[in-house]
Amino acid sequence: MTQEIGGFAALGLHPNILAALTAVGYEEPSPIQAQAIPVILAGQDMIGQAQTGTGKTAAFALPLLSKIDPAKREPQALILAPTRELALQVATAFETYSKQMPGLNVVAVYGGAPMGPQLKAIRQGAQVIVATPGRLVDHLRRDEKVLSTIQYLVLDEADEMLKLGFMDDLEVIFQAMPESRQSVLFSATLPHSIRAIAEKHLRNPQHIKIASKTQTVTAIEQAHLMVHADQKHAAVLRLLEVEEFDALIAFVRTKQATLDLASALEAKGYKAAALNGDIAQNQRERVIESLKDGRLDIVVATDVAARGLDVPRITHVMNVDMPYDPESYVHRIGRTGRAGRTGRALLLVTPRERRMLQVIERVTGQKVGEVKLPNGQQVLDARIKKLTTSLAPLVADAEASHGELLDRLTADIGCSPRALAAALLRKATNGQALTLAEVEREQPLVPNGAPRERSERSERGDSRERRAPMPLGEGRARCRTALGARDGIAAKNLLGAILNEGGLAREAIGRIQVRESFSLVELPEDGLERLLSKLKDTRVGGKPLKLRRYRED
Repeated sequence: MTQEIGGFAALGLHPNILAALTAVGYEEPSPIQAQAIPVILAGQDMIGQAQTGTGKTAAFALPLLSKIDPAKREPQALILAPTRELALQVATAFETYSKQMPGLNVVAVYGGAPMGPQLKAIRQGAQVIVATPGRLVDHLRRDEKVLSTIQYLVLDEADEMLKLGFMDDLEVIFQAMPESRQSVLFSATLPHSIRAIAEKHLRNPQHIKIASKTQTVTAIEQAHLMVHADQKHAAVLRLLEVEEFDALIAFVRTKQATLDLASALEAKGYKAAALNGDIAQNQRERVIESLKDGRLDIVVATDVAARGLDVPRITHVMNVDMPYDPESYVHRIGRTGRAGRTGRALLLVTPRERRMLQVIERVTGQKVGEVKLPNGQQVLDARIKKLTTSLAPLVADAEASHGELLDRLTADIGCSPRALAAALLRKATNGQALTLAEVEREQPLVPNGAPRERSERSERGDSRERRAPMPLGEGRARCRTALGARDGIAAKNLLGAILNEGGLAREAIGRIQVRESFSLVELPEDGLERLLSKLKDTRVGGKPLKLRRYRED
């Protein structure tokens, strides 16, 4: 099926949805959006074969929001996602696209968070539920009518859901919804198990297949920094101390964030300005001219405000807030590395955004390496280097022009030239910390990155089957399952199942070792029996997990 792409307005979306798209800077639909949106708007069931990173979230969110009635205070759309991270990402997208729809509410339902507030939001009439299957089944056990008003169902990344062992849960969920619903299934691959679901639960689905295009940004050096959300400003200020940039554009998500960050940068002495959708066109032009001619060095912008911005002296792009999709990331960092020059792109990543980082790497076909926050010594060296660079040109003829004044001042004050030079330096540097002890005292406590993701490497091999397990982390217990490499199990499958069903934070799970005929998982010792009880019915790849404490004797 081909569809002439003539902008989102041509696809028949609700005017309020189009207004929200304009606000986030979307202009043209991606191929999956152009093909899927009319099909979903028409009420047809659909199978979308597309990789993450092709814009598939908007492909189902935009038409569903156009069909939902905000005046009806009851659940109307259910989106099932395999992991908590994806559920949160999809829920955020729905909230963004529905900003111009008063009365529309979205609830994310996943393990690891209290059930009470989730159930309350559903009962109060949230029209959109984004859920992981395991937690949704828990809600159905409490209230079997939870899904009785659902008109639209989306299975996002269906192949991943089956790999994580959610087949049984999906069957329970299907039974709890009206048969008259519209169903949409997205999957990167279509193995037999997915086809079986489609045949059983979808009605004459239309099949849309989109090849994922790799977007390359080879002229741009890319790096990311792990940081907690509330410490982004401190991290930006620290990074700017050591980055040697000519001009820089910093991207944030909201208009208010442009003002806040520009203000923080100005307070630190940077020549910075905000650029957002509220700024008049003549003021926008002045900001861009100032960036071009050097009166400004940093512009803090939203995606929509930066549209069409082309300033050759931009050497750096800093993604302070993660973009909504990989295409936005490619557009953002394309502001540097122009006309054969090299550029540098920095991306701040919060713990919840690791998944989007992986998607960006897959779509661009490039690794975005990790950098650490500069330490006190690096900051001090950078400050002294800047000072040296600014003073060096002044030294050449300073003695000829100001030598006599120096002699008079040292005589009048009664001090040595060294003491006077030190006093003038103090004045020139405006009290800036220029010793290591002072720098370390003033630096905010921003960690060198958020907790690292647990290794998901599988360790397998017949000859190594009997080797001793690795040393156990403090406060952890080692548990064993009879599922191993021969069952087609990888560490990520076990990790996903335990996260979704056990309600744990990712950091709570230690090392996962996958052997040929079994696997070992490190879990918190505290509350272990309760956790194992919660996991007793969990299935991975359609097979029972049956985790139990592993005793080494």
